[in-house]
Amino acid sequence: MKHLRNVDDVMTHAVISVDRGTEFKDIVEALRMWNVSALPVLAKDGQVVGVVSEADLLLKPQGTDTAHDATAEQLMTRPAVTVTKDATIPTAARLMARRHLKRLPVVDGDGRLAGVVSRGDLLKVFLRPDEDIGAEIRELVMYQLIPHGPGEVHVHVANGIAYLTGSLPDPAMEDVVVRAAGTVPGVVDVKADFTAPVSA
Repeated sequence: MKHLRNVDDVMTHAVISVDRGTEFKDIVEALRMWNVSALPVLAKDGQVVGVVSEADLLLKPQGTDTAHDATAEQLMTRPAVTVTKDATIPTAARLMARRHLKRLPVVDGDGRLAGVVSRGDLLKVFLRPDEDIGAEIRELVMYQLIPHGPGEVHVHVANGIAYLTGSLPDPAMEDVVVRAAGTVPGVVDVKADFTAPVSA
């Protein structure tokens, strides 16, 4: 299973969108048909210029002859809150939480729509097998953080919780190792119990 690190790894690539001129009734139909609460609004070049949501539709002027003739450009929220394909999963999760959003349009380097990421997509990272998580932690700790010296770290992962035992070349490294293990996608907690290295 590939490492799930960035938004591009978990996002939905096939995305329904509307253009600026899409009319109210067609927006409502698209939301209903695709069972989503919001749609990206695109310019002709594919750039995301806004997002039109169920809330935007409910806030439209009521009781006027032109209410149902409103277009996506008139109804949408702008500028759109987006995230780039190479953004990390935690970055996208924090942005969603801060803005109280369920879905985010994902854009490429030119601001063009590349996909959509949802809260459910971001949770995929926690479905990684424990074996994969453990292997990545071992590689990170033993080959990058402490490649030399008397330390030897044993890693066991169960239900996303990483248990680290063994010894470190320098006890002061414990905090660094624990923090590093916690950055591995899929880790929900890290528990460490290191012993002092045996003196030569």
